[in-house]
Amino acid sequence: MKRGFTLVEIMIVVAIIALLAAIAIPNLMRARLTANEAAAQAALKTIATAQISYRTGNPNYATLEELGNATPPYIDDVLAAGQKNGYDFSAADDGTDNGFIARAIPTTATTGTRRFCITEDGVVRVNAAVTNATTHDTCATYDATSP
Repeated sequence: MKRGFTLVEIMIVVAIIALLAAIAIPNLMRARLTANEAAAQAALKTIATAQISYRTGNPNYATLEELGNATPPYIDDVLAAGQKNGYDFSAADDGTDNGFIARAIPTTATTGTRRFCITEDGVVRVNAAVTNATTHDTCATYDATSP
């Protein structure tokens, strides 16, 4: 007499696996989004440090490309290209001889929901709204992120 699994037993196992997947997948997506946002904040701190270092030997602040093409480079090639961990990055001199702004904007809603910016004060600021910080003064009005 052969022993095996009945169709009902197999269906129950499949249902249990589907239920576990339905519970786990949203948590994994949330963890990925949180990790992307943390990486974006860390990258902005790296950009700010690189900008301050660059400015010590130059008359103004740099773009990401200039930071990446310096010898030796201030930032890695990936960040210098402007895209990392689901975020688009930009950096520029603010035009006032004493400041810069660097921004991190999520590529899609699945990679992040918050927008970040940093200026020469080194404080990462967050904006959960749809608008992006386009100027140094706009960035300064946003809330600082928690350490």
